[in-house]
This record gives sequence, structure tokens and C-alpha cells, in this order.
Amino acid sequence: MSISDFAKEYHEKMFPGYVSDFLRTDPEFIERFDNFAFDEVINQEGQELPDKTRWMAILATLIGCQGIDEYEKIPPAALNFDVTSVEVKEIVYQATPYLGIGRVFPFLKATNKVLEEKGVSLPLEGQATTTTENRRELGTQAQVDVFGEGMRDFWKSGSEESRHINYWLADNCFGDYYTRTGLDYAQRELITFHLLFPQGTELRKRQY
Repeated sequence: MSISDFAKEYHEKMFPGYVSDFLRTDPEFIERFDNFAFDEVINQEGQELPDKTRWMAILATLIGCQGIDEYEKIPPAALNFDVTSVEVKEIVYQATPYLGIGRVFPFLKATNKVLEEKGVSLPLEGQATTTTENRRELGTQAQVDVFGEGMRDFWKSGSEESRHINYWLADNCFGDYYTRTGLDYAQRELITFHLLFPQGTELRKRQY
């Protein structure tokens, strides 16, 4: 078995001192997976990402594909690549308006468990910047900031039967989540893409 030195070093930074039992049970698989995921992908010329960005995307993708077994192992690795506890939590919160609480709840529980095992005191410092009185207004402003002035009155648009959805998009998705500190707009858009991508082609077409 020949796992590259780079892959070994990267894995050690992810999980210091940890030796996977898959090295015993599935050595050929681990050789190919580790060399690809922890060396080839990371070092692909012209496709480099900052480690922190990579791990934020990985967390969001695992939530999007409902990979709870793998997700439970990943926050500690992300923390080792400078993703903060607040950012991990905000990624989970950001998933809620897109995936629904039924899909997000197991990941919130897993995140809390990991953080507390790492000695992080919960709850974390609050990141909300809106109130129940101004969340729609500030949510609309966030939509305008991200997508342009054409979103200014979007919350009032649509048929009578569906208009409330556009209102909820402004007050809940953007007013409750995009306005939070902890992540900036660019990070939230990146995370949202990785949440939606595993959901299927038609949903991606509707969102982008």
C-alpha cells in the first residue's frame, strides 16, 4: 500500500494521532481514496482553494447529501483548518430554510455534541442582527445586497396563492439567516450552493 506523504500529512492535520480501522479492513480502497481526496484534489493546478473554504464547503455538502455518519467526524477536522465554532454552527443554521428542520436537526445535534466534546461552551455568542419587527425589511435589504435592486419589492410579488412564499424568503431565509454575523454574504452563497447541489438538477435550476 502506498499512500503519498502529502496525503498522510494532510490526514494527520485533520485527525491528529488517529489511525482509521479502514487501513486494516479496506487497504486498497483507503489507498485510492486518501491519495485522491487528500493529495490529488487539493493540489490540482488551477483549482486550489484555501483550506478553510474547502472545509466549509465539505460541511455544507455533507449536510446537503444527508451524510450524517461522515459529518459527525468532520467538524473537528474543520476546526483544525481554522473554521471557527461560530462558522460551523452558522453553516448548520444556514441549511434550515433550504432543507427544513427535519433534515437539519440531526446535524445540529451532532454539531453540538462535537463542540461540547471539544470543550466549547454552548450556547455560542449570539449572531442575530434583526428583530421580529425589522427582519423583513433587513432581509429584503440583504436580498438587494446579494442580487440587486430588482429584489426590492420581490416580497410583494407573485400570485395571491404563493405570495407568502416570497414574503417568507425575505423575512425568514434572508431576514433571519443571511443577516446573521459569523459568515459573510459570499460565504453564505457558497454554502447555499453546496447545500442545494446534492438536492438534484431541478432544484438547482429553480435557485440559480
